[in-house]
Amino acid sequence: MLKLNYVALSLLALCITAGSTVQAAGWGSITGQFILEGDVPAAVPLVAKGDQNAKDAAVCAANGVPDDGRAFNPENKGIANIVVYMRRAKVIHPDLKSSKEKIVMFDQKGCNFIPHMQIVRTDQTIICRSSDAVAHNVHVTPFANSAVNFIVQPNDRTGVEVKMPLAEPVAPYVEVKCDIHPWMRAWWVVVDHPYAAVTDKDGKFTIKNLPEGKNQFRVWHEKIGFINKKWDIDVKADKTTALDTVEVPLASFKD
Repeated sequence: MLKLNYVALSLLALCITAGSTVQAAGWGSITGQFILEGDVPAAVPLVAKGDQNAKDAAVCAANGVPDDGRAFNPENKGIANIVVYMRRAKVIHPDLKSSKEKIVMFDQKGCNFIPHMQIVRTDQTIICRSSDAVAHNVHVTPFANSAVNFIVQPNDRTGVEVKMPLAEPVAPYVEVKCDIHPWMRAWWVVVDHPYAAVTDKDGKFTIKNLPEGKNQFRVWHEKIGFINKKWDIDVKADKTTALDTVEVPLASFKD
């Protein structure tokens, strides 16, 4: 029995080793767009310009604070800040196994976090700095990584370093908030692979150098939850596959 168990364990170890060295036959990219179904509503800011009742109004109400959770482009109906990500990456392109940019910037400007939605790989360092003349705090409570809560001093351009060395197993999107200015919210999408993207102001995204064949993605937005939990995409080698435009109903955006 012991001998059989040893053989079985040896075979299992061999399979795991073989699986870890598997390589894709080819690599391809995808591009797509998410747009609003129906008319684009008038934008309603989180803080109106000139609102003297807002906290730290001289800074926070100088230009107003947009609602980045409802960022719709009136010109083409594009929806910004939708996350498209692969839950797990079994194979990673050799050029993408580690991040080329080891530092990502996270700013606070006009009492708003910039960027609102950001991909953060586990080998990157986040620099939290401020362009504002008032203090903010960065309060993050992830599941796998250590929680952080610290003050960012006014006009601190050096910033405070934060690391998220573990992939978040429950959900990669980690909320960031400022307790001093409660309307301030942002998200870090913490992943241990390069196959994740955030839609731009036109609702567009691109993910490059994916393994050819069937790949499954999740699509998430902070006001909706999952737009698609199992988005199967067939990636063609040496080709950028343009996906059909996806329309998202306005009614699905909720507080």
